[in-house]
Amino acid sequence: MLPLAKHTLDLLALGAAAGAAVALVLAVAAHVRVGRLRRGMRVLEGADGPQSVLEAIGDTRRETAQLRRDLTTARVELGRAREDLSDALRHVAVVRYDAFGDMGGRLSFTAALLDDAGDGIVLTSIHGRSEARTYAKGVKAGKSEQSLSPEEEQSIELAMRGPTGQEAERR
Repeated sequence: MLPLAKHTLDLLALGAAAGAAVALVLAVAAHVRVGRLRRGMRVLEGADGPQSVLEAIGDTRRETAQLRRDLTTARVELGRAREDLSDALRHVAVVRYDAFGDMGGRLSFTAALLDDAGDGIVLTSIHGRSEARTYAKGVKAGKSEQSLSPEEEQSIELAMRGPTGQEAERR
């Protein structure tokens, strides 16, 4: 090994000390920046008070996952409600008429009560001078196994094509 001059060793020591001082200054600056970042992360105000950004992100992820589960549940329940609603007697039409020429006031009527598939019943009430008769006929897909009067066919047609709650008068 060659002996180094004392001057060279002094320069090396001085350079190492300067490098250490620069490293110390950089370390202190980094420590100050990390402290500022941590304080900045704690600035968020959450529902339960101040919280860090990481805590807020975690809370948001949990809330998002819960909302997705709730949305899936709501979609299933909506599908069930739509199925139930399709079986409801939502399509209604009433046809009023005079069953007999000598009677006035259109006291006779036929009402169709149908679901979305055209299934349901047709109620007919015929009023005469001395009596009133009421008939009920089953309807499947807009048709009945029993013969239908023109008024009954009209009420089924109105119920199937028009909005609910229609009423017509036949002269």
